[in-house]
Amino acid sequence: MSPSRNKPSMADEHAVLADRVFDGHAWYAEAAVLIRDGRIVGLRSWGEVPPDWPQMRLQAGAFLAPGFIDLQVNGGGGILLNDQPTPDGMRAIARAHRHFGTTACLPTLITDTREQVRTAIATARSIGGRDGVLGLHLEGPFISPRRPGVHRPDRIAKPGARDLEELCELAGAGRSLVTLAPECVPAGFVRTLTSSGVRISIGHSEAPAAAVMQAVADGATGVTHLFNAMPPLSARDPGIIGAALAERRLTAGLIVDGIHVDPVSVRAAFAAKGPDRIALVTDAMPTVGTSLDRFELVGRTIKLADGRLTTEEGTLAGAHLDMASAVRNAVRLAQLPLEDALRAASLTPARFLGLDNERGALIPGARADLVALTQELKVVATWLDGSTDDVKSDKGSTH
Repeated sequence: MSPSRNKPSMADEHAVLADRVFDGHAWYAEAAVLIRDGRIVGLRSWGEVPPDWPQMRLQAGAFLAPGFIDLQVNGGGGILLNDQPTPDGMRAIARAHRHFGTTACLPTLITDTREQVRTAIATARSIGGRDGVLGLHLEGPFISPRRPGVHRPDRIAKPGARDLEELCELAGAGRSLVTLAPECVPAGFVRTLTSSGVRISIGHSEAPAAAVMQAVADGATGVTHLFNAMPPLSARDPGIIGAALAERRLTAGLIVDGIHVDPVSVRAAFAAKGPDRIALVTDAMPTVGTSLDRFELVGRTIKLADGRLTTEEGTLAGAHLDMASAVRNAVRLAQLPLEDALRAASLTPARFLGLDNERGALIPGARADLVALTQELKVVATWLDGSTDDVKSDKGSTH
């Protein structure tokens, strides 16, 4: 169903009260979030709310947390970014995921033509940082042909000088991200991009640990969907996984849908890195928030069955996953503490993007981007800049 946009009765000051509030760091009982002009003033006990402020009290048992931030969103609401790399396409994807508690995201373009890449960069430069769209995630095309996943092999490429110049334009596109294989780009490529302000994540790669560490020295800070589209960890060949688990400077994205990564591996990753260096991501496709059971992905039909998206050959093709479901799965399947799952869905990705002073935590001065969840971790409502998307039910939830 479509959420209704409900403005507070006083646009400048109001309070949201809940039995519990998680501010990104700790829990508070019978607490209120005070909001003024779309920003958080602070947390107070119920009795400390100014008497002249309009109040919204959540249903019994529901709690408030920082809005979720998704670093990898290919689509949602029937829209695939590769098909619609436009402002309206990006906004529609962000809106679709808002049903599930995601208040900010990086729409993600998987390996495509240079023309689509340029269009997506131009779009992100025009709207990055607004309407829940933080920027752009380019996943490819400079990845390893040996680890393509669902990316079309004929569009995987080696970068040239013009590519480097165009990618540097992402520095003006909000907080943007490029996933690449460090062994497939020339020396100095990663350093040039990171020096320009573009974040680099390692993925779809067979880079040995030494190449990963060189990329880190050159400024790379992320690993894209840890465990997937990369060689397994072994005793004498740690590779990307070993380097990611050992290196504190790397934040690793993790698809917790019960399909891409075994729950034991999820627990192992959190045990090694902690929730401050693991970011829950959805790798979501257009089926999220819809009744679609198939769609076209760069010329190939992708089918949804039993929660799994695959090509006709059986290759996984992104995920039918939303962030609220990822949080539930982290708690129920991987048996993680709720606060660790919430932090990995909000504060950690905010910190990775350098936005933790204004997103990912309910602290004074931060944007009033909130999610309310029931004890069963179902989304009740989301707030974007202090305004409410009243969800009431997440029947479209994917897991």
